[in-house]
Amino acid sequence: MLLTGGLKSLLPQARRIIHCKRVRISNISGMAKVPGYTQASIVILHKSLADDFEKFCHANSGALPLLCRSKPGEWKCTSLSSNSDAGTDHLQYRKYEYGAFTGTLESLNDYSEQLKDMVAFYLGCCSFNFEKVLQAAGIPVKNIEQKCNTAVPCHSISTFCCNLVVTMRPIPESKLEAAVLATSELKKTHGAPIHMGNPGLLGIQDLSKPDYGDPVHLHPGDIPVFWACSITGIEAVTNCRSPLAFTHSFGCMFITDLKNDRFTPRSSREVPQVHCISQDPLHYSMVSAEAAKKIETLESLIGIDPGNRGIVHLLHPGELLKACLSLSHAQSVLVTTGFPTHFNYEPPEENDGPPGALAIAAMLQALEKDVAIVTDQRAMDLNKKIIEEAVQIGILKKPVPLLSYQRESANSALTFLCESGNPRRPRFDHLIAIERAGMAADGNYYNARKVNIKHLVDPIDELFLTAQAIPGITTTGVGDGGNELGMGKVKDAVKKHIKNGDVIACDVAADFAVVAGVSNWGGYAIACALYILRTCEIHDRYLRRAVGFSQIPKKTVWLSALPSVTKEEKLLKALVQLGVRSGVSASLEMEVDALPFYNVHSAMIEKLLQEVQH
Repeated sequence: MLLTGGLKSLLPQARRIIHCKRVRISNISGMAKVPGYTQASIVILHKSLADDFEKFCHANSGALPLLCRSKPGEWKCTSLSSNSDAGTDHLQYRKYEYGAFTGTLESLNDYSEQLKDMVAFYLGCCSFNFEKVLQAAGIPVKNIEQKCNTAVPCHSISTFCCNLVVTMRPIPESKLEAAVLATSELKKTHGAPIHMGNPGLLGIQDLSKPDYGDPVHLHPGDIPVFWACSITGIEAVTNCRSPLAFTHSFGCMFITDLKNDRFTPRSSREVPQVHCISQDPLHYSMVSAEAAKKIETLESLIGIDPGNRGIVHLLHPGELLKACLSLSHAQSVLVTTGFPTHFNYEPPEENDGPPGALAIAAMLQALEKDVAIVTDQRAMDLNKKIIEEAVQIGILKKPVPLLSYQRESANSALTFLCESGNPRRPRFDHLIAIERAGMAADGNYYNARKVNIKHLVDPIDELFLTAQAIPGITTTGVGDGGNELGMGKVKDAVKKHIKNGDVIACDVAADFAVVAGVSNWGGYAIACALYILRTCEIHDRYLRRAVGFSQIPKKTVWLSALPSVTKEEKLLKALVQLGVRSGVSASLEMEVDALPFYNVHSAMIEKLLQEVQH
């Protein structure tokens, strides 16, 4: 039965038809397709569990958007409908005893005594309404959706704990952003997707074997898109092992009088964007238009060319955003830096690179990610002292583990990156190289003046090359001249536009190439962009799969981890004391790449921070 036309007057009639059971169960799906009106699933529990279940709903609102909670023994919900009855207004109910499903019922009339001490929860469910919304946005919709258990844990409250259940719909790649925008407007129900891309990232191993419903077949060009699902509530009820509980049967939603009022974004803060951050495994992320614009501005600020090297030709707009989206999803990050350009001095390192690397590490620590630094064996003592200074200054809240890499066998890089050399068990999600000497096409390492410094460089490039074949590891390179690790992504432009580029161009590509006038600026910008992302409500919701509570209240901790003029000034003075020199001039002064710290580097830091706090 499909209701059309004159819906306001037909809604009470529809509920009477359900109440009297004058519709076959096979017609549930059609009955539910009342366009424009919110449907609700139902969970009925003993009153002693009601407060905890309500908290569980609020803690996992993506899957369990709470529309109404009744009082004990109260079966009308006037806020949803003037003539509702929770015991009869679903075509079919499911009964659970001590967590076990024990049968289906057409009504709850036989349990009137027990229901006096029970509470009904109505949960917004937009599965069928999604079809209309997506179709209105010009997105082809298949008639089937599938529901799957994930390995994503919900936020537990007392005895209520379970993994998130999701629905999946295949969406053409060209329509992803339209689908996200359309469904994010359904605030009373499940809202925007919680994942786009490879189902394995949710712990779903086989889409052909859904936990509920029939499998959905993807056509070429389709992307699996996942929304939180109210069946999560049934999973929670099962795990709770309540002596008696009732829920709706799958597909037997309650038709409310509430219109599906679509939320109209009022500002760019509320408009979602979709960006691909990995091809293997396929993974998309979300961010608000406002946050994306801020990060675009950061990228423009650092993209100036104070050394007149020609880096404008290397710039790829959007790389900073995608790199930082990927980093935001990572849990374990490996950072490398070190460019021994001053081969006649000891130490040969320049002071561009370490400050940017530490700025990134500081923000990663604040975001509670695992971070380590890998560098040349001969420079371990120097880097240990730099890290100790960073802790004393207050840049790092604790020391960062310091590693070295040597090639001892053909599998050395794989063994370093993965547990027991198993590519299915990577130790790191993301590798970052910032102002790290990069291998040229001939296997050598060159400074900007074409001097081969290979004897001073350990083959850390091999980690980036090996990572290319390990699903789940993404890489970022930060550079300012094209001879840095990761800049192989723009090597053709380096060879054409950078002095000595035909010789010095790095041949090793990273997934993302962040180009800056000074590499340290790229590190500062990454730290700032990560802060912007984590304070973006759209990205925050997507990052936590719409389960648990927002982490944005921690923004004070994140803010204190940002680079500052004072911290960077102290660090540069410490580097001077350690004999680390300016990259271009080899001077032991307060300068980086022959540019004075005061009024140049300090001004850049201030500009970046202004954009963050804007």
